[in-house]
Amino acid sequence: MQPWTENGLRASTLETARTLLVRDGYENLSMRKIARQVGCSVSSIYEHFASKDQLVHALIDEGFQRWYEVVVQAAQAPGTPPHRLELHCREYVSFGLANPEFYEIMYLQHPRALERFPRELFRRATRSMDVLSQLVQETAPGALAGPAEARIQAHVVWALLHGVVSTILANRLDSRIPQAEYIDGAIQFALDAVQRLERADGRSS
Repeated sequence: MQPWTENGLRASTLETARTLLVRDGYENLSMRKIARQVGCSVSSIYEHFASKDQLVHALIDEGFQRWYEVVVQAAQAPGTPPHRLELHCREYVSFGLANPEFYEIMYLQHPRALERFPRELFRRATRSMDVLSQLVQETAPGALAGPAEARIQAHVVWALLHGVVSTILANRLDSRIPQAEYIDGAIQFALDAVQRLERADGRSS
């Protein structure tokens, strides 16, 4: 077994576990299998993660933190609110397609036996949705009653983008539809929907 630094072992454990989880599923993931792939003792892994579920929670958290770093940069980009909302949408699709293992663990795997996601990690995971909600509210400021309504509309936008990424990752996109046009069309649809909220509010006032 090769010598490891503390950070090196943790990073290698996460990387190996991520690959095995996506390939073999939660039920077939074990600390022993991870240790064998990493080239360390099982006890070394338990020094970093108390259980398999804690390790999976760390994988979920890692994915959301990587995405949040992208989100913050997009939200701070110059331009109008609609421009930043469009950038957010494009970055979401790009992130999902460029990081299929992270995306599957973040959104597509739902092991029934997995322990409940810790509250603190859940709050960290929802920060990216907070940013999207703010972008939606800035894009249609006169149409939304407040943060609660903005969050609902943000989840609608997210659902559309999630559908796009999931369809492409699962190779379920109709072969007659160009992928780039599919992505562009979905993002434009989301932008138009948010901006229509503002126009509809203007007509009703």
